[in-house]
Amino acid sequence: MAHASFDGLRVLSLESRRATEVEKLIRTYGGEPFVVPAMREVPLESNRQALDFADNLLKGNFDLVIFFTGVGVRTLLNIVETKFDREQFLHALRAVQIAARGPKPQAALKELKVPVSVTAAEPNTWREIMQGLEAKYGASLAEMRVAVQEYGASNPEFLSALSERCREVTKVPVYQWALPEDLRPLRECVLGIAKGNVDVVLFMTAVQIIHLFQVAEVMNSQQELREGLRSMVVISIGPTTSEELAHYGLTPDFEPSRPKMGFLVNEAAQYAAKVLRQKRSGEAAKDALRAPAKSAVPAQTPAAAPTKSAAAAAKPATQRVRRVAPSTPTMAGFRDALMPIDFLHEISSRIAGSDSFHVVLGRIVDFVTTIIPCDSCFIYVLEGEKLVLRASQNPHADLVDHLGIKLGQGVTGWSAEHREPVAIASNASNDPRFKAFKNVPEDHFEAILCTPILCAGKVVGVINLQHRLSYQHSPNEVRLLSTIGYLVGAEIERARLESENAQLTGKLETRKAVDRAKGILQRDLAITEDEAYRRMQAESRQRRKSMREIAEAILLGDDLRKAKADTTEKSA
Repeated sequence: MAHASFDGLRVLSLESRRATEVEKLIRTYGGEPFVVPAMREVPLESNRQALDFADNLLKGNFDLVIFFTGVGVRTLLNIVETKFDREQFLHALRAVQIAARGPKPQAALKELKVPVSVTAAEPNTWREIMQGLEAKYGASLAEMRVAVQEYGASNPEFLSALSERCREVTKVPVYQWALPEDLRPLRECVLGIAKGNVDVVLFMTAVQIIHLFQVAEVMNSQQELREGLRSMVVISIGPTTSEELAHYGLTPDFEPSRPKMGFLVNEAAQYAAKVLRQKRSGEAAKDALRAPAKSAVPAQTPAAAPTKSAAAAAKPATQRVRRVAPSTPTMAGFRDALMPIDFLHEISSRIAGSDSFHVVLGRIVDFVTTIIPCDSCFIYVLEGEKLVLRASQNPHADLVDHLGIKLGQGVTGWSAEHREPVAIASNASNDPRFKAFKNVPEDHFEAILCTPILCAGKVVGVINLQHRLSYQHSPNEVRLLSTIGYLVGAEIERARLESENAQLTGKLETRKAVDRAKGILQRDLAITEDEAYRRMQAESRQRRKSMREIAEAILLGDDLRKAKADTTEKSA
């Protein structure tokens, strides 16, 4: 297993949203970080297209809506609320088919109780969305009217492919990416790369590349930038970003095994030094990742996209990008010791906000998978005598909130019942405690690490990590996951209780509204309480509205009649 360390290499990242986190990770892996945000999120000059989309959705003019980002989901809702009723919009959204590019938009939609029918598989590009749509809808896709939430910039390839297969496609832009207001740091980046003052550059989105070359073009330094990048280690987070590099005549040295920030930095730390030595000594970069069997890089990877510049046209259109094999080596961040205060600050800052239950769980999943790369992460919460799956790193819309495990059942149930961690290095399905569950792909994984989540001496849940390949968990990793279990136990219990209280409050408010509405119907129609309730039920089914919505409509109508009567009386 390769040791994950940059060994003092100068590492450049152009990340904006998670700049602090990536800087900590680079420093943790022994690198000298240079983090220069290359973009900023700005609102559109006009929200007309988003509001037109909402209007047409409410009129029933769409069959499928595709969301690309979690930020896009929240931004769209904020825009829509300026003109339309929030609940009416969400009700209309729940009535159509929904597709999500990956776990972030899926999590945002889940918070809004909007079911997702299709989620793109990793690496979560538009191609995976297209494959998922075709697998789900087949020939019926040709009759669908589709809306696509855009993020930052249009994706012409996706829109073109979608237009060929669907009846109608509507773009819904909600925000755009702009260059930073202060361009001096990016100009210094261009000069630093051109002069060889950087050893490794990490690209996490295609927009970072576009903006870097835009600045270089203004400086008349595009060729110098291109030559500088070819002399250093260039790592792309996934196929879409690699395609953008190909547009500028560049091929990244490799992509991580998973398109996640934690995997990107960890695997860059493992292989960058060797790649750099061989590039600067004139050896072929493609041989730089010859590692032991467990860390081998597969030869077959996606082909680069067609080029769009003169420099790119000179390069082979079929040049391949190497990808690290899907293994899960130990994260140096904790094997080599992250400062305890950094660890405590990071996890506490993620769970300290007064957020809803599923948001808290989602943040815990993100944190765990950032510091311990794995192929899957489940969080189960103890409810009564069952452990219920409440959060997952991989999209499992049909399982989250539905799959329940009895205490003592399977490896997860055993860990909860005995309040002990369980680490299985290989052949997990052969362990006598293992139990397979229908439609859970992770049941075919080789290695498992489970640890109970505790609060006030009681088990409140279990964190379950899985690996596709055999993996020997170190004692430090087991202790780390156990520590996380101790730290997040109280927060999970708090969020769960708040969620239950909110549900109970909602039910109580609904009951009060229904009782008042029944009284109004009894008074106005001279009917019994049971008859009033049955009429409301019938109206609820016919209009596809909740009982609370029907009750509130009755109450509103009564209030309006009273107001009108008061006005008439005063005028008389």
